[in-house]
Amino acid sequence: MRGETNPPAVILLHGRGANEDDLLGLADRLDERVFLVAARAPFPFQYGGFTWFDIVDAGSPEPGMFAESYQRLSQFWDDVKNGYPIDPSRMFLLGFSMGTMMSYLIALTKPRTVAGVAANSGYIPENVSLKFQWDKVAGMPFYVAHGVLDPVIPVKLGRRAKALLEDAKADLVYREYPMGHEISQENLSDMTTWLTEKLGGQ
Repeated sequence: MRGETNPPAVILLHGRGANEDDLLGLADRLDERVFLVAARAPFPFQYGGFTWFDIVDAGSPEPGMFAESYQRLSQFWDDVKNGYPIDPSRMFLLGFSMGTMMSYLIALTKPRTVAGVAANSGYIPENVSLKFQWDKVAGMPFYVAHGVLDPVIPVKLGRRAKALLEDAKADLVYREYPMGHEISQENLSDMTTWLTEKLGGQ
């Protein structure tokens, strides 16, 4: 982070089976102006690491875990906004897999507080009880990336997110890559370029 008094913030949200350190490996590639904050999902995952919720029938989140994770992350978002030495008008989300799903939830329920979302290898969970504010998404920056070879979350779900965001008139950059469930070097390069542009260049 460069020495700004109130720098922009990027909140990192990891995927299932990882922890808050997982996406910090991207730090050296991200714009040096940003203040990075990495959140840990609240529930231990049975195979190691942590998860935001379990998946039940037809890809739906387990309701109790989902509600608790959303509530905790929503409070965390507000705490960072109000309590950290950052510019509260320049708070971005960067998620991977299930962390992307959580990023979408914050962006679509608190759209006026989010400066942009980098959404990697995830999808918008539509069959949940939260009320999405689609009418306030117009112009919000989204970078959405998905691997066409993704065996965990099929690329059709990334394309569904693209369609929903286009319908809402978001400021959308959508990219597909010849990769699986991961963030490739090409994807990372494009994402960091996007973030720097949204921060106003160098």
